[in-house]
Amino acid sequence: MNIQTILSADDRDWAAGVSGKIADKMKQVVNRSRDKIPYRTDNGVFDDCSSREKIGWWTNGFWGGILWQLFHATGEELYREEALKVETKLDPVLMNYDVMDHDSGFRWLPTAVAHWRVEKNHESENRALLAAANMTGRFNLAGRFIRAWNAFDDRDRRGYAIIDCMMNLPLLYWASRVTEDPRFAQIAMAHADTAMKAFVREDGSVNHIVNFNINTGEILGPVPGQGMNPNSSWTRGQSWGIYGFTLSFLHSGKAEYKKTAERIADYVLSVIPESNLVPVDYCQPRDVLWEDSTAAAITACGLIELAKCEDDAARAKKYLDKALALLKTLDEKRCCWDMARDELLEKCTAAYHDTEHDFTIIYGDYYFIEAVYKLSGTELFIW
Repeated sequence: MNIQTILSADDRDWAAGVSGKIADKMKQVVNRSRDKIPYRTDNGVFDDCSSREKIGWWTNGFWGGILWQLFHATGEELYREEALKVETKLDPVLMNYDVMDHDSGFRWLPTAVAHWRVEKNHESENRALLAAANMTGRFNLAGRFIRAWNAFDDRDRRGYAIIDCMMNLPLLYWASRVTEDPRFAQIAMAHADTAMKAFVREDGSVNHIVNFNINTGEILGPVPGQGMNPNSSWTRGQSWGIYGFTLSFLHSGKAEYKKTAERIADYVLSVIPESNLVPVDYCQPRDVLWEDSTAAAITACGLIELAKCEDDAARAKKYLDKALALLKTLDEKRCCWDMARDELLEKCTAAYHDTEHDFTIIYGDYYFIEAVYKLSGTELFIW
């Protein structure tokens, strides 16, 4: 479905206008943030996770993704130069087993693969293939899942898989196309098949973490994660499900993945607040006011991409209308357009039970920009 045929003239004008506001603000932000890899802001100033101690952090690809999106939309060389710095700064991570985990897609799709898509750079291709090969080594054959995380405390995570990993699978689909070797995509689809069975509940909501018996593959059940409890509905997890299964459909053509994305999307549309201000967990008590603007932005991205996959115009419009409502609410109520501050999205939350809520997180900014660019027709498709 060509979403431009569904968007009204007013909606197209809105997307173009917000794209212009993004360009104006981010030019100043990037100039102030040269040589950084941000995660969040402190008093409106981006921090820097490019040090040796922090370079392995899972979000460190999103700043590169923002830069490539800006370069693709504007052609300004500043963004390309800074994106290349991010990509090379991540090289030591490829040689550090302790931090090479399931999030290789989040780190090298918006950096090395984005660079490869723009310029077919061989060194970028090599980096991304190394990351993809490492990711395939995390595949548990008995349970047919990609293991999440490594050992970093006393918790046994050898049997853990998480819904977030659906967004990392495009790295494997890309690797199969580049190498003409089906094993990468086979592992991605095996994990997606397991996720359909083990993560997606009857009502369309999803688990965050599922534990498996590492020797037999038996599903042992959900365990506590970043939501309110193992059986609740962590909002960012729902967004990963919508977008992740849509992407697996795009890359594989398997109809069950689109149907699964639709089930999750229909559930989200049934529980999302009328205000379109997304909570941390759709099950959280009404007197808990914590929000996660990142979940709103990611949900919008997933709904737009899902709308593109629809043959049914009414269903496509339903998803696109909700994406627009989420993005317009973010623009009006949760975006910081102050040129003196570095962040875009405000009131983000990493996890329900964290001691801190309602701060800024770099992937919120990334997915807001990506979603707006999808609507304005200036997106670089990264996933």
